[in-house]
Amino acid sequence: MSESWFRQRLGVAPALVLSCALGLGCATGLGGSDDVPELRLIYNAAARHHGPDRNPIIVIPGLLGTRLIDQATGKLAWGAFETIGPGDNAAALRLLALPLRDDVAIGDLVDQLTPDGVLERIRIRLAGVPFEVEAYARILATLGAGGYRDEALGLGGEVDYGPGHFTCFQFDYDWRRDNIANAKRLAAFIEEKRVYVQAEYKARYGVEDADVKFDIAAHSMGGLVARWYLQYGDQGLGPDGELPELTWAGAARVERAILIATPNAGSVEAFDELVSGDQLAPLLPVYPPALIGTFPSAYQLLPRSRHRHVVWDGDPASPVDLMDPVLWERLGWGLASAEQDGILEALLPAAETQEDRHEIALSMQRRMLEHAEAFHAALDVKATPPEGLELFLVAGDAGKTTDRVSVSSETGLVEVMAEGPGDGTVLRSSALLDERAATGWQPQLVTPIDWHQVLFLPEDHLGITRSETFRDNVLYWLLEQPRPERDE
Repeated sequence: MSESWFRQRLGVAPALVLSCALGLGCATGLGGSDDVPELRLIYNAAARHHGPDRNPIIVIPGLLGTRLIDQATGKLAWGAFETIGPGDNAAALRLLALPLRDDVAIGDLVDQLTPDGVLERIRIRLAGVPFEVEAYARILATLGAGGYRDEALGLGGEVDYGPGHFTCFQFDYDWRRDNIANAKRLAAFIEEKRVYVQAEYKARYGVEDADVKFDIAAHSMGGLVARWYLQYGDQGLGPDGELPELTWAGAARVERAILIATPNAGSVEAFDELVSGDQLAPLLPVYPPALIGTFPSAYQLLPRSRHRHVVWDGDPASPVDLMDPVLWERLGWGLASAEQDGILEALLPAAETQEDRHEIALSMQRRMLEHAEAFHAALDVKATPPEGLELFLVAGDAGKTTDRVSVSSETGLVEVMAEGPGDGTVLRSSALLDERAATGWQPQLVTPIDWHQVLFLPEDHLGITRSETFRDNVLYWLLEQPRPERDE
């Protein structure tokens, strides 16, 4: 397979330590050079303008993009990596895994880890030497060039804004959990910030009960969280997996949503991680498939069977039904793998026998697949956003990205058949949710998502956010492109 899903999420690559300017978040901005736009000059006037007519923005990271802290100890459980990873360390595995509990709804699976801010940098220690590589600092730096002031950094004392930190908010969330549960949490987060911004508008500008609207910039899986919120608000699935009513409830609070490298139709890389596990880089932690298999969000990143990205025995006309739990059991994938019993023993210390562990694991895998299938169905509904809400997409289209893999019907082994245009992790067609892979080629795009505007860049999954073209266009969309008139 191509470069791993986890590694792409984190942007791990040979890199120097970030400068302080990049790490400071929304308050920072990068200057240009002879061959790149001088964003601070272009958007200087817009950056200096603040008022009720300018929307605050919410930044939503993707998979792995939020720090997780252990409530019991106060220590960071995700966001700082050492040369010794979970491996077969039972305590470390149990800490990072979500509980395998058949008596709890998928959306209610929680443990002692809680979100602790967007992961702007990653701290890694190799051979005793610490160094850092960037994660989401570039998105925050781009917004900083537009004059956005981040609340988390301002209130935390990392940047002295004076009284000016009400225009940029980081939505941190537990990326292991169900994306629907995280969308519900986003709904509550936005209501909380709306009240906060209203109070700021009253104190600063004398505006009572302002009709506060937000913009959203969401990277990777964060775009799926945003889309669920926009279409369904804080609704979940019905008790038997029934789809919620399409209400576009989130449109009451959001005016412009920018999705960046979002796998709207899933990713073959996510399938590979669930089946084979992953290692971020040599000497860094190993994350076994049984551990990743406890994350409901991982199943929600699987590609759609109708798009035929995973096929039987090299036959493009024979798609594999990745939502069939019997198939996962027969081929020994993920939680169903007999080779994962040592990991399951660590995750389920109360289970008395291997058979007991296996039964619990199979039940959980079945339930998470069924939940993910309903999640896909809800987001695949063709829906035109109501007036006043605009959806933007930024995607990569020049990187070789796994397009189709073949599964041996006898052994379950997976081999890459073909690559296609994308960002190295997410195919161009997935970002667009292009249905022509299922319906047959047509001259124009067929998608259930009504995109207001799309920008393609020749960058990798995280490199998109480093592109000067990305930064320039995003600031234009947020600060200068005319918006729909609001009803008075």
